[in-house]
Amino acid sequence: MKISVIIPFLNEEENIHSLVTELNLFFAEEKNYEAEVLFINDGSADRSVELLKASRHTAYKGKVISLSKNFGSHAALRAGIREATGDLICFMYADLQDPLNLISRLFEKCSEGNEIAWAVRNNTENGFFESSFSKFYSAMMQKYAISTYPDKGFDVVMFSKKIQQNINSNVEANSSIFLQILTLGYKQVTIGYDKKTRTKGKSKWTLSKKVKLFIDSFVAFSYAPIRFVTVIGILLFITGITWSAYLIIRKLAYNDLESGWPALMSVLLTGFGITNISLGIIAEYLWRTLDASRKRPVYIIDEIIELKNE
Repeated sequence: MKISVIIPFLNEEENIHSLVTELNLFFAEEKNYEAEVLFINDGSADRSVELLKASRHTAYKGKVISLSKNFGSHAALRAGIREATGDLICFMYADLQDPLNLISRLFEKCSEGNEIAWAVRNNTENGFFESSFSKFYSAMMQKYAISTYPDKGFDVVMFSKKIQQNINSNVEANSSIFLQILTLGYKQVTIGYDKKTRTKGKSKWTLSKKVKLFIDSFVAFSYAPIRFVTVIGILLFITGITWSAYLIIRKLAYNDLESGWPALMSVLLTGFGITNISLGIIAEYLWRTLDASRKRPVYIIDEIIELKNE
């Protein structure tokens, strides 16, 4: 049995030594399977690749797969899935916030006949903003997109070659690899774990990337934004008809209404604001349709380096 562990990274030179050391120690004690580790270089500009090449990889076979530029972590994971040769595939990360023993725990669950095994966070030691965003994202996903989405999210998953074939045959741009796997169906199981705090380096999970993921998730996996536009349009139409009827009746009955620019500007600004929001949501769908029709690559592999196994 062979497991492919995919580790995307971007400028993680502070963590490379600890990562390789921990991988060697962990896989040296594992006798139930052999390991293949795919380090996906997502456009790093530091010495991460040089340090990986110079490191001793004693307990596993390793490769560095360098992308031509920074395509994002989800694209990097897709590149790893394409190149993986293991019977099972697992995601891990260079910051070591997720314990490596998750690989063995997930392996046990997949050995029981599950096609997909998720590691779901019991808690997180991130800051207030990160925790609040995670809770909000999870709540919105559960309500409007995927009801089975876990309360505190997930970063680690293991799945079979059957899932790999599905992912490789349906490479989605501007989408979440995790949600795509989650919605495939098949027999799935979850385990819980405690995520640790990053000790070295700086997280690359910026606010702009979180906003992009939030938009991508809803546009790709939910019709809620389009339904929102429709509901707003109906409500505005009803409000407009009601307000017009009120003005006519008031004019005929009392003739005490005076025209004024403030009221007119308020109506115009509100109306145009809602219209632009609605057009923006529709444009998101149209852009993604255009982007998919172009069939541009989600990632481009620049180089694959075989690491020496000593």
